[in-house]
Amino acid sequence: MLAVESLAFGFPGRTVGRDVSFTLGAGEVMCVLGPNGGGKTTLFRTLLGLLPLHGGRISLAEKPLESLSRPEIARRVGYVPQGHSAYFAYTVREFVLMGRTAHLGTFASPGKNDFVVADRALESLGIAELAGKPVTEISGGERQLALVARALAQEPKLLVLDEPTASLDFGNQVRVLQRISALAGSGISILFSSHDPDHAFLCAHRALLLAEGRVLEIGAPRDVIRADTLERMYKVSVQVLALPGGAHTCLPAVRA
Repeated sequence: MLAVESLAFGFPGRTVGRDVSFTLGAGEVMCVLGPNGGGKTTLFRTLLGLLPLHGGRISLAEKPLESLSRPEIARRVGYVPQGHSAYFAYTVREFVLMGRTAHLGTFASPGKNDFVVADRALESLGIAELAGKPVTEISGGERQLALVARALAQEPKLLVLDEPTASLDFGNQVRVLQRISALAGSGISILFSSHDPDHAFLCAHRALLLAEGRVLEIGAPRDVIRADTLERMYKVSVQVLALPGGAHTCLPAVRA
């Protein structure tokens, strides 16, 4: 679904990252881990065509990214940005329906099928009961799920989520990760970033460790998320513990 080759990325006049290469197949989940300022968001914005490439190549479904128009990219890729402040009291259903914009012509209004798709996205995330509530009056966790639903209403083949669990309580973090796993099971490719290595262990097939704009390691979470790689990225001492049943977790060393 997504192929990245020798990518250099950044802002006009300033390169942030170099030599990033990976592929992402249908139904695969990849978690990007890295410290603040490590280039995760800039990488994602480049993959979405929101920032120009500084070098290398990005392909979506074997088509060069630069050959695709914004509507074509939007029909292939759903994006959930970091957080969201609700400024207008749209209902949750109206908010999710905005994801259908990529499928509508200029000045066209949503039709019956667009409402069906939006309602199906709400149901798939377990928030159908919020459809009539203003987005200004729901919790942060519920709003995050509504953002995912809006992206799903695009009917994308690839879903990019930039720190989808940031600022969420423990329960809502678990719900978002559960939905990521379920969506991948339906064949959607998932690329998401997180500050918590445990999230990669919980739902990712592969982890990409990004430090100072370069790939430190990439592979199965249990292979690349190690004490030495975490210490190199975050400059803290960490233990990676194997749990019963094959699960793993990270335990930082906190000194008084």
